Amino acid sequence: MLNGKNILITGGTGSFGKQFVRTILNRYEPNKIIIYSRDELKQFEMAQKYNHDCMRYFIGDVRDLPRLQKAMKDVHFVVHAAALKHVPIAEYNPMECIKTNVMGAQNIIDACIDNEVPYTIALSTDKAASPANLYGASKLVSDKLFVAANNLRGNHDIKFSVVRYGNVLGSRGSVIPFFEKLIKEGATSLPITEPNMTRFWITLQEGVDFVLKNFARMQGGEIFIPKIPSMKMTDMAKAIAPNLPQNIIGIRPGEKLHEVMCPLDDSHLTLEFHDHFVIKPSITFSAPIDYTKNTLEEYGKSVKQGFEYNSKENTIWLSHEELLQKLQIAKEEEK
Repeated sequence: MLNGKNILITGGTGSFGKQFVRTILNRYEPNKIIIYSRDELKQFEMAQKYNHDCMRYFIGDVRDLPRLQKAMKDVHFVVHAAALKHVPIAEYNPMECIKTNVMGAQNIIDACIDNEVPYTIALSTDKAASPANLYGASKLVSDKLFVAANNLRGNHDIKFSVVRYGNVLGSRGSVIPFFEKLIKEGATSLPITEPNMTRFWITLQEGVDFVLKNFARMQGGEIFIPKIPSMKMTDMAKAIAPNLPQNIIGIRPGEKLHEVMCPLDDSHLTLEFHDHFVIKPSITFSAPIDYTKNTLEEYGKSVKQGFEYNSKENTIWLSHEELLQKLQIAKEEEK
């Protein structure tokens, strides 16, 4: 599907972008992979490792529509991974979060339509479902923009979909590298915001594979959600540092006790497939789409009214051993 194609990744120097590029180079023979991001140092450092002939490094901000329009010339696939993601920082800098996560999302859509990009997937987050913080609210707006963009494509064969998943194990800025840093520095305890807190967890490779699979599945307008495990934050800390005590510090600004990926209020729109869920658009498109059957001949069925997919009531849970195994695999993949 990606052989001979041009692929652009916004925020491509991040953890997801690097794993995505590594996977594409290992599995396919693309014509171009365009890394679109605003930090020249991160691009320089990434280019030292990923210097294949197909690689292109494009300095630009998603807030800059003219720059995006130039970058997307002749592009076939877009993965929109750029975002301001730090929950407390977004609470203190709300307008900056909105400029990138909301206005930037609309710029991506406009540039994709102007260049007739056939396939666009925007990365979302569990925090966008029933949001309790600005970051989640901004990503919910972004999700709505990408879904509604399918009504703006006219007669052009272009599609926009969303992939939503939970916390990424070991990704830059996440809690596990933070804990590992504290342990390395000789911490005598690990800070836990709330003892009953749970989160969804996915590895970078699982996230990349899910995005690639959904490029093949997408019909336009879906929010794709993988079935992934949950874990209590106290269990995660104990798995990483079994001999360190835990210090309860209280929930941070905008933080939730448990995360949701399929909200109860969307249960009438939610379809369950073998290994994932799909939330159908709440709006209608000019050409009706049957989302119960995707382009891979996979079939889904409606969930029961009142269904909610949340990290507390999840049926899949990570054990200590599984967590450590996944972390070890992730570290080996980075080498």
